[in-house]
This record gives sequence, structure tokens and C-alpha cells, in this order.
Amino acid sequence: MRRPTARMLRAAGLVALGAALAGVALSGCAASTSKPHRTASPTTERPTPTPTPTPTSNPIAGMTLQQKVGQLFMVGTQATEADATTVDAVKSLDAGNVFLAGRSHGGVAATKALVSQFTSLVASGSTAGLPLFVATDQEGGEVQVLNRPGFDDMPSALQQGAMEPSQLKDAALTWGSQLKSAGVTMNLAPVVDLIPSPDAAADNPPIGGFDRQFGYDPATITSHADAFRAGMDTAGVVPVIKHFPGLGAVTENTDTDSGVTDTTTTATSPSIGVFGTEIQHGARVVMMSTAIYTQLDPGGPAVFSSSIINGLLRQKLGFDGVVMSDDLSAAEQTAAWSPADRAVLAVQAGVDIVLISADPSVAAPMVSAVVAKAQADPAFAKIVDDAARRVVELKRQQLG
Repeated sequence: MRRPTARMLRAAGLVALGAALAGVALSGCAASTSKPHRTASPTTERPTPTPTPTPTSNPIAGMTLQQKVGQLFMVGTQATEADATTVDAVKSLDAGNVFLAGRSHGGVAATKALVSQFTSLVASGSTAGLPLFVATDQEGGEVQVLNRPGFDDMPSALQQGAMEPSQLKDAALTWGSQLKSAGVTMNLAPVVDLIPSPDAAADNPPIGGFDRQFGYDPATITSHADAFRAGMDTAGVVPVIKHFPGLGAVTENTDTDSGVTDTTTTATSPSIGVFGTEIQHGARVVMMSTAIYTQLDPGGPAVFSSSIINGLLRQKLGFDGVVMSDDLSAAEQTAAWSPADRAVLAVQAGVDIVLISADPSVAAPMVSAVVAKAQADPAFAKIVDDAARRVVELKRQQLG
């Protein structure tokens, strides 16, 4: 997400749902009933018939390529008004998800009215009738897009980290319920990046510079991230953990600086372990960092790295949910690549949702590039199908 830097603050003064998925157990629980034993006579005993498996519906069956690609994008609009470019992205590009950006003090009612302008665009001809994920950044402290009336003033993550996890869970339920009442169904939070100490936080502009960390040890981060996620989940809002593989060891901000690099994080670092724990505890969406990690893949930003997304995140950590990017529309870290290349590289590496939060004008070339690549490359087209399937399955689970 595009974040204000401390320097900026000083200068300024501060995704047609098909039929319900048959035969899939979302909670993974199985019945364990026990029946009294009955002895059948040899003359009447019959073999138990083998049940006929119920076919599992294909969640993306019947969707056009354009509609499938559209599910892979989340396009930003100002939280105060419906950006015409974002409206057009939903109507004409089949963009399946919207992000509320900036800052709004219009409250719940105004936000709900804004969201309805986008959700009313859902139609079989534009988004295959699939509901939109409407997301925002509601972390707390200096990173809270939606404000009063009707939205509580949320403490910073560092302050949340001083709360008892049970207390934080209750608070997050309240905050999540406020989001849900305004039509917001996804929160790009919590931050689970591990900064090793308060002293290190002072040299960490993207996270420590805004008190976005729950604390300085894995146990504190995971216990409070679990609580925050549980509250949001109970409220009906999908939480997103970020920014894999972690921004806790960088000394520059990927939104405003280029060449941001982490030279220390390895596959066995405690910061990776935090994400692993969150995945084991049921995290369903992970946001990728745009920093470069020399010990993991020095070839470019993590968001463009298949070895980090498919190798480390999916294979090693076992994550099978939705992967989304940090902002790829205006971040200085990825400015050297064209918008079209950013989108293709991210999807090719394993990203399921490309976030275009700050500058919706790049949505058209990004979507067009992914469609064109899928038309020309069957292997890439399969990647698109797999990504769209993950997004639509999450919508089935969450939005019904």
C-alpha cells in the first residue's frame, strides 16, 4: 500500500457467482457419529453400495478470459468519491475488486453510499455477476483510511500490541463490524513484519516509522495478529497479512524509494517464521512486499519472484490461499518496469490479485497486458485460471 513517509508527513503537516460449491467442506470438520451395531441375517445382508461422488463445480466455468483476468485486479478509488476511472475499470475492464484509498472523514453512511456505487455495477456482462471485494487499509494509528462518524479511532498496532489478545480480538470485532456495515469486505491488515528491536524501528521507515508493528518478537506479533484476524473474520471482513517476506529489516520505504533491499532475511529467519505461524493459524490472504531480498532471490522485487511466492510461500510454508501484491501502480520501487510488465510479471510469479491502489489510470494497460499474454501463452493462461479460481473460491466462502 502506498504509505506516507515521515518526510511527507512533515512536509504536509501530516471481486456470475455460480451455484453454491457442492460437497466442499469449508471448515474441514467431519462428522463422527456412532450407531448401534445391528447383525443382519446372511439371507438379507446386502453389500453397501458405493456412493457416487458429487461433482465439484468449477468456480470459473463459463467465465470469459476478460472476466477471469478482471478478478485478478483491485483498483483504487478515493475513499471520498467514486473515481470515474475506477468505475470504468469495473464496467469495461471487468475489474473484480475495489480499494478505498486516501483518507475519509465522511463516516459509515458516506462510505456505504460510495461502496454501493461500485457494487451496483456487478452484472453478468461485466464481472460475471461475481461480487466485488471492497478493501481498505484500516490498521490503526496513522494508517486508518476510514474515520468518524461511525468508525472508531483505532490505536496504532504498537498500542494494540500492548493489549491483551482477548481484548484486541473484541476490539477488532467492533472495528470489523463497522467496516462491514459500510460495505467493506476486506481489510489489508494486519502487519506482521518483524522488527527486531525498538532501536531498529527508528531506522525502519515503512513500518517502525508509523508504529505499524505489534511488537518486537514473534510471539507478540503472532498472538496479536491472530486476535486481530479473528475479530475481523468474525465480523465478516477478510484480513490480509503483510508484507511477505517481511519489511522489518529494510531502511527505506518501497513507496517512495527505489532499490529497497533486505540483505539479511533467509528462508529460516524468524520473520519468515511469523508468516508461517499465521498461515498455520488460518491466514487466507497474504500481501507480497516489493522489496528485493538478496538471500532469497536477488533478481528483483519479491512480488515478481516465483521462487519466493511459489517456492517459499506456497511450497515451504504451505500457503494455498490468495496472494496479492502491494501497490504496483505508483510505488517508486517498481517504477523502472512499465505498468504492463509489472502486472504480467506479478501474475506470472504467482500473484492472484494485483493491487492498483494509488493510480487507477494504469489499470487499463495492466489488464490488457495480462489478457494479451494469456491469449498468446497457454502456460500463462493456466496461471490466470488458477489465480482466478483462488479468488473466486475465496469470494464463495466469504461473500456467498
